[in-house]
Amino acid sequence: MTATLPTVLIVDDEVRGLETLQRILDDDFDVKTAATIADATQILEQEWVQIILCDQRMPELTGVEFLKQVRDQWPEVIRMIISGYTDSADIISAVNDAGIYQYITKPWQPDNLILTLKNATRLFELQRQNEALSIELKMIPGQVDAAVSNKKQQLRKTYQEDDGIVRTDASPMNGVCEHIRQVAPFDVSVLIMGESGTGKELAARAVHYNSLRWDKPFVVENCGALPDELLESELFGYKRGAFTGAVEDRVGIFERANGGTVFLDEIGEVSPAFQVKLLRVLQEGEIRPLGSSRTRKVDVRIIAATNKDLEEEVAAGRFREDLYYRLATVNVIIPPLRERREDIPALATALLNHTIRSLGKTVSGFNGEALACMQEYRWPGNVRELQNEVSHMLVTCQGNELTADLLSARVLRAAPKEEAPVMESLAGLNGTLKDRVEALEARILKETLIRHRWNKSRAANELGLSRVGLRNKLDRYGLEKLDLSGLDIPGINTEAADS
Repeated sequence: MTATLPTVLIVDDEVRGLETLQRILDDDFDVKTAATIADATQILEQEWVQIILCDQRMPELTGVEFLKQVRDQWPEVIRMIISGYTDSADIISAVNDAGIYQYITKPWQPDNLILTLKNATRLFELQRQNEALSIELKMIPGQVDAAVSNKKQQLRKTYQEDDGIVRTDASPMNGVCEHIRQVAPFDVSVLIMGESGTGKELAARAVHYNSLRWDKPFVVENCGALPDELLESELFGYKRGAFTGAVEDRVGIFERANGGTVFLDEIGEVSPAFQVKLLRVLQEGEIRPLGSSRTRKVDVRIIAATNKDLEEEVAAGRFREDLYYRLATVNVIIPPLRERREDIPALATALLNHTIRSLGKTVSGFNGEALACMQEYRWPGNVRELQNEVSHMLVTCQGNELTADLLSARVLRAAPKEEAPVMESLAGLNGTLKDRVEALEARILKETLIRHRWNKSRAANELGLSRVGLRNKLDRYGLEKLDLSGLDIPGINTEAADS
């Protein structure tokens, strides 16, 4: 039985924009297009649409005005705006008036757009399931309370046993996790520092679920993703009439998380003006919603994260010193992935299992050569880049095993650590011109051989070499297929991988 594709309605008065979006989304969605508001309304009346992707600048109405009408007539439809304009008033109006799911700015990336729409599809399904279950839940409140409590206990147990952070026995993360367990029970602010993609939010969750607030809300806000006006309304809430579009009172994140933990990601991106408002929350434990003349007491633990050196930001006058010391009662530093290479096989396997569940495509795992190549690469994007690479390999794999030839070229070209002394002297492209050219040649040879699964005839043909010429170069640089028999990689049959 063929699964029905989710229906997406694209509304844009530019024909080329419609054609581009339809071409990109056609494989994953049933795409309907409309160049006018009238056409879009007619489609909504005749088709079962799950998602609307509407341009903000339309001739008849703005995208927000149209989606506000959609919200009144078809409230279950997931509403999204796509626009080349990033005016904060438009964004606030879109969130408040039209209840949009995402405000997508141009230029957009096709892969990110597809992922956003798939997430929106999942949200649509969850909304339908929620409606179906709501009546049942009202009839069995006791059972629901017990089920929720049980799930919280299971979640806490996960973070108590291994902090939810995948690592090996010799991992540099072991000291970090021990530090987290030590400080988590004490009700103090924590500042988590590390490069983008290292897993700072996961560390924040480990702090929360090992604290005395573990059964209370854990709420996340990315401070770098919103302008000051919208960030203030998100964190502090607002009163009806506080600004154009504020048609009802809204409770902010600090109040929703009362008794629990608020995780402020990318805190280093907050403007100096907004830093003063955050300082009051930390000092006084109180907030004032936009448009209100009264302050409200809140009891929250603040965990902040940044990829910047906040001490340098303080010295440069870009970050308030008093706020820094309020946030950094305890510092937790997450090492980059290049400093925990021994964790890469375990991390890649955990990410693969998660991706298999998400995409519904099954493979047996990685072969040893693929994992060895992944350990050689520096991963500047850290765990987030590794997740992307694992997804890429799974999607493009045509067999039952993820092999090294499925890796991206940038990973295959990584300078190896364990190869012959000649390669050690050439790694990093240092030295004379001759040395650098030879280093580049060695990397190209290795990448080509891996892509052709060490078939020397095919590699030689691609590189324009004779088989004897290729053999001489391999001997010169000490390049041979990796010997994986001595590798201890959990879950990997290295003998099968070498065969």
